[in-house]
Amino acid sequence: MFCRYFCFFSLCLFLPTQRRCSLGHISDLRGRDTTSLPGFENLTMGYNKYLRPYFGGEPVQVAMSLDVASISSISESDMDYTATIYLRQRWTDPRLVFHGNKSFTLDARLVELLWVPDTYIVESKRSFLHDVTVGNRLIRLFANGTILYALRITTTVACNMDLSKYPMDTQTCRLQLESWGYDENDVIFTWLRGNDSVHGIEKLRLSQYTVERYYTLVSKTQQETGSYPRLILHFELRRNVLYFILETYVPSTLLVTLSWVSFWITLDSVPARTCIGVTTVLSMTTLMIGSRSSLSKTNCFIKAIDVYLGICFSFIFGALVEYAVAHYSSSQKRAAKAPQEGTANGLTKEMEEVNITNILNSSITSYKQKISFTNIDISSDNVNCSELTMKTHEKIKCVLRNKMYKIIGYFAIQNPSNVDHYSKLLFPLFFMLVNVFYWAYYLYF
Repeated sequence: MFCRYFCFFSLCLFLPTQRRCSLGHISDLRGRDTTSLPGFENLTMGYNKYLRPYFGGEPVQVAMSLDVASISSISESDMDYTATIYLRQRWTDPRLVFHGNKSFTLDARLVELLWVPDTYIVESKRSFLHDVTVGNRLIRLFANGTILYALRITTTVACNMDLSKYPMDTQTCRLQLESWGYDENDVIFTWLRGNDSVHGIEKLRLSQYTVERYYTLVSKTQQETGSYPRLILHFELRRNVLYFILETYVPSTLLVTLSWVSFWITLDSVPARTCIGVTTVLSMTTLMIGSRSSLSKTNCFIKAIDVYLGICFSFIFGALVEYAVAHYSSSQKRAAKAPQEGTANGLTKEMEEVNITNILNSSITSYKQKISFTNIDISSDNVNCSELTMKTHEKIKCVLRNKMYKIIGYFAIQNPSNVDHYSKLLFPLFFMLVNVFYWAYYLYF
């Protein structure tokens, strides 16, 4: 009771002298149009903070505006943002009307003795009201009973993000204000001046984002307990891609280019080419791990930066495999030339010891080995199966063997040095082509 008397006594001090107050109510409110409530006639003569204005009648119109002081952090891993806002609410309470044209700023501690809307921030994870040096609240009373209630709030709000185009993405976040307990029959929320009710957001300077645009909406949310008014502020944030170009895209592209240096090194320089290939592969792996560590909790997303790093890793790994194939083919060709050279050197001596019988025996043995499918001798010479006096199944084996020779011949590398020659042109060409499709897709689609 003491607090109630103190409240109305304090209010009377701010009212003009012609508006005299009595204990428990404001005297001249009896002359106003008030709704008489059966059983609560004594409340209509005074003020009760537990009852909203127009209790039992029309809903209270609460007009809001806000200033966005700062957005301190936007977290992709937690999918939220932290903002400091100045929230201002205006409504009219006919029980607080007084004569005159002045407005009075009351002590913020008197808000505990007045009725205020039960506004809360939807999808808020953490929020607090600043209290240095005192609670950052403002109460201003106007002669027509209008009350201005201002708060300084820092809140962390959830923001569902689509990171499939990260870091070339644009995120749309929301700040939603809703009544907790009063439904649309008791309270109606409106923006004070539409889109002009929001200030400060266009002046924000964020480290990774640029505010593209923002707009306000008025909606309702249907719940089991009723339909509640809701105000929504939408704002679009476009990520600044320049930072990621310098940090990730340029280094990965340079690593791909570095892997192409091995094409200009001879096949015999095994340590040099192997060192370049392994070093670039390991460097690219480290770069991929570092790019994903900052978004450790969103690894389920296949992001645009992951696609590009995967492309670069594929080209670097392909350059290493290219050398392995070229070096293996070169070794096989050298091994094939060595017996031929040895045979040419000893041909004169062997011809003196060979007789006709040995030639016939070796020819028959060679012929039997060639027509045996189980002992296929991979050669570029095809046997004319139609001219041989074979059985049917032997002819089938001969035809299949010739087909196999042709297939193997398509993949046979006649000159291993040409592999590097073609790689010098094909690798850069395909890499540029893939880049054109990549940037066109993620920037314009």
